[in-house]
Amino acid sequence: MMGPENIAIAVRKPDGEIVLDKKPVPRKTKLASIPFIRGSVRLFRQMVTGVKALMYSAEFAELEDESEKKSSKFDAFIERLFQGKGKDAVIYATVIISLAMSIGLFILLPNFLASLLNITREGSGVILKNLFEGLIRILIFFGYIFLATLLDDIKRVWQYHGAEHKTIHCYEHGEELTVENVRKYSTKHPRCGTSFMFLVMMISIVMFSFLGWHSPVVNALLRLLMIPVVAGIAYEVLKLAGRHTEWTAMKIVSAPGLLLQYLTTREPDDDQIEVAITAMKNVITDNDSDKW
Repeated sequence: MMGPENIAIAVRKPDGEIVLDKKPVPRKTKLASIPFIRGSVRLFRQMVTGVKALMYSAEFAELEDESEKKSSKFDAFIERLFQGKGKDAVIYATVIISLAMSIGLFILLPNFLASLLNITREGSGVILKNLFEGLIRILIFFGYIFLATLLDDIKRVWQYHGAEHKTIHCYEHGEELTVENVRKYSTKHPRCGTSFMFLVMMISIVMFSFLGWHSPVVNALLRLLMIPVVAGIAYEVLKLAGRHTEWTAMKIVSAPGLLLQYLTTREPDDDQIEVAITAMKNVITDNDSDKW
């Protein structure tokens, strides 16, 4: 959980004990406060925080046989590349490589496939190619999420994701953070990162349509340059939707992302809710005006 002042990571150890790592939120830079720019800055910061949380929780993973432990090729590559450079270097390298892979899969690949479509680069042909590119992007994204849900470890991640949302809902409704109170709330939340990613895809279809259609290299460069702009707009829309859930327009904007959360969240068990509550209690401040 990330609050206004602190970040708290709660992990249940194999023996049932909940351990906590609590640290102050990194000092905000000026860029992190500028509308339409802060979205990209905060996205990167959230990714770094997420990787740190995963690495911290992995330290408590129960290994049945240490001698049989096998690292993935990706882990081995990172270790060889940054051997002796420290954990922070590995974390930032992981985030940067993950971003690069995401851009290649969800931005550049759909554009390349759309360029194979034999449609004119002028007039309505530009719109058709961009719509086709957007459709491919959405299909790849949904396919990626669906395949991830088939993994047992990811299913538990989705359960903890649901526990996070339910706990935040309980806090925002002013109720005491107990398992019984948290359990009754929805696993869907309008400010979820899943909704953010869906907004990025939708906004990119509109924004990229204004760029025209050029050679594959020019298309790729233009899209890379536009990613911070698209992310910035998506962040502001998500923030507005989260604060004004009663607006009809915001309900329409939030609806696709909430539907997508049927894939990225699951109903948690009581033990998982307890972990989420522990993290939440350690980031709440005395200032009731703090926004989540």
